Amino acid sequence: MSDEDVKAEVERLRAENEQLKKGVAGRSALKVSEKGGVSVYGLGRFPVTLYKEQWEKLLAMTDDLKKFIQENAAKLKVKDR
Repeated sequence: MSDEDVKAEVERLRAENEQLKKGVAGRSALKVSEKGGVSVYGLGRFPVTLYKEQWEKLLAMTDDLKKFIQENAAKLKVKDR
C-alpha cells in the first residue's frame, strides 16, 4: 500500500468510528450477560446488570421510585447529554 492509500484508509476508519460513536449515544439496549443477567446499555459509561429476580424487585418498586424522585427532585441533579 502506498502512503496515500494508508492515509485514505485511516481517514475512512476515523470517519466510520465517529459515525459509530454518534449512533451509540443515547440509544439503550438490552442483552443477556455471560452469567445470565440482564444488562442495560446506554444509561451511562458502563452497563447496569442485574439478575432476573433483582429486576423484578426493582420493577415492583416503580411507583415508590417515582414518588421518591418527585419528593427529592430539588436535591437530585440532572445529567445533560
